[in-house]
Amino acid sequence: MTCAGCVAAVERALAHSPGVERAIVNLATEKATVIVDPEAASPAALAEAVRRAGYGLILPEPGVADAGEKARLAERNEVRRSLIIAACFGVPVLVLGMSHGALAIPHAETVQLVLTAIVLGVAGGGYYRRAWAALRHGTADMNTLVALGTGAAFVYSAVATIAPASVAPTSTHHHGPPVYFEAAAGIMVLVLLGKWLETGARARTSAAVRALGKLQVRSVRVVEDGREVERDVDDVAVGMRLAVREGETIPLDGTLVHGSSTVDESMLTGESRPVQKSAGSEVFGGTVNGGGAFVFRVDRVGADTVLQQIVRMVEEAQGSKAPVQRLADRVSAFFVPVVLGIAAITFVAWMVFGPAETRLTAALVNAVAVLIIACPCAMGLATPTAILVATGRGAEIGVLFKGGAALEMAGRIEVVAFDKTGTITVGRPAVTDAVPAPGVDPLTLLSLAAAAERGSRHPLGEAIVREAAARGIALPAADGFEAIAGSGVVARVGARRVLAGRAGWLEDAGVPVESWRERADGLALLGRTPVFVAVDGEVAGMVGIADPIREGTADSVRALKSLGCEVVLITGDRRATAESVARQAGIDRVLAEILPGGKADEIATLRRSGKRVAMVGDGINDAPALAAADLGIAVGTGSDVAIAASDVTLVGSDPRSIGAALELARRALRTIRQNLGWAFVYNVLGIPLAAGALYPWTGRLLSPLVASAAMALSSVSVVLNSLRLRR
Repeated sequence: MTCAGCVAAVERALAHSPGVERAIVNLATEKATVIVDPEAASPAALAEAVRRAGYGLILPEPGVADAGEKARLAERNEVRRSLIIAACFGVPVLVLGMSHGALAIPHAETVQLVLTAIVLGVAGGGYYRRAWAALRHGTADMNTLVALGTGAAFVYSAVATIAPASVAPTSTHHHGPPVYFEAAAGIMVLVLLGKWLETGARARTSAAVRALGKLQVRSVRVVEDGREVERDVDDVAVGMRLAVREGETIPLDGTLVHGSSTVDESMLTGESRPVQKSAGSEVFGGTVNGGGAFVFRVDRVGADTVLQQIVRMVEEAQGSKAPVQRLADRVSAFFVPVVLGIAAITFVAWMVFGPAETRLTAALVNAVAVLIIACPCAMGLATPTAILVATGRGAEIGVLFKGGAALEMAGRIEVVAFDKTGTITVGRPAVTDAVPAPGVDPLTLLSLAAAAERGSRHPLGEAIVREAAARGIALPAADGFEAIAGSGVVARVGARRVLAGRAGWLEDAGVPVESWRERADGLALLGRTPVFVAVDGEVAGMVGIADPIREGTADSVRALKSLGCEVVLITGDRRATAESVARQAGIDRVLAEILPGGKADEIATLRRSGKRVAMVGDGINDAPALAAADLGIAVGTGSDVAIAASDVTLVGSDPRSIGAALELARRALRTIRQNLGWAFVYNVLGIPLAAGALYPWTGRLLSPLVASAAMALSSVSVVLNSLRLRR
């Protein structure tokens, strides 16, 4: 495919095939996404429909990441070969034609005729074959315009060379009527040069996804009976154990069972800091092991791995269309026929109103210039190339857009609503304060509390045990453990009876806590839960526990505000806790004590204000609110559920990715508008200039060679403008 007209022709061919519900064809990726009824449609039938329309279709092959990659490489090599042939035979034509007789070569026109025939027939033969195929199927595209333009110039010049009297019986030219071999040959050289530059630039647009695909390791070491056996990754099954050495790429997703290390997950999450891994930690295929060796159990293989899910999601996004492309699609559907009509009108107008002595040549030159300059390549590439680069760049920084519509909506968001637990906060309680009674050491307080809580399964108790372990505190033995639901725990640590729990429960047990009320209220105002610790009937202190906010949350909120977004916190937590978290994050508006089902209602209320709303949640328990928003953003997970529930998935847990996602989307939307604006302005201005609109005032006409260069430049400029998004 070469232009928007090709896209429209292939889409029509697929859409009209039996059993096809919808077909979307993407020029930048050269892929078709087809929704079919499998009972009524088959891949072979679709391929035949595309072939009948004058194009080819390569069907996906099982186990092959990109079945069209070889075809694209072959196309680029073919374009390069054709360009070399065109340049070798076409440049002499240009030199002879533009010397205007300064080079005295016998039979110069005949030499040009032969050389140009080789350029058009050998190097440019594909354009004529595709134009003929389009004509047979009642369509027209860029190939039609190029074939008509170069063909008309060549046929006229050939006739003028072989039978000059039939073209200009009363010619006053000393050397016969003028010929335009240099225009025909030069146009083909420039068209092929533009195509070669465009294919190279377009190859760079999908570099990010190809890089992700290459992260898949092919050879692995399976641990069997204490030995390491080398196998192909396709032979690995769930449950097998694989060994990974220092500096190696982890082959598949799984759980670490032996050893420890740090892992660079930046290629998946965009986060540059290595992640510490130990027994029980999850590891992902495509990430790079750091300084230690380990063995892990395989949990996911093949298409189920996070890496392959990401590649698949990005490819689907790149194959989709943004709503902003609809205008370009509508225009391109009838653009080429309109251009053919304008070229015909231009030819007739010059034949009727042009100067008598040059009317035929002027009519021909201007009609050819119109055909060449109006090729709708830039229009067809304007949107898909920007989506291709933006979604690829998003994948590099851990931001996955579900499609072009999601990317466009992300660029228009005005309100961002955050869930609290697991989104703004880590989602796991942690000790923030250890407030001992006079004469009690803080480490002793934590030691006693952790020893008592060691048998607890309550999140607050587990947080205390984790804190003690993190500080390297050796826990004394405890017995007589008893957990009181909703209240606390009691245990005997050595010779002492230790209670840990809420103030009211300790008070009911006869422990005086009144003098601690003020300090407990102070912790509560900061969003922290106080856990009282009593030893032998006296308060030994209290431990403050909270769900800490994620690192970078405040930076994320500042970034969103700098983009002009209003930021809202929606949570089911108590207002005091919610407002404390909001203050730390820099969020001004808080909607607290909202029941789980009420979050979607709050999102609907925000949307009714007339603003576009994004909901940021964990992608699982926030699914109703994510679905209710204009844009759902799932944070910190690569699971199937998160991908299904959201429009945008952040593979890592860094909140700063949210601002990065919206900024990337805004830049992509701006780039799409620039591309479409350039494509429309180029054609609106270019076609009248090519038709000779300035001739009455300047006496100058637009050379078909200049028109060809402008056409090639327009396509390349659109792709290069889109490539700026990679930065």
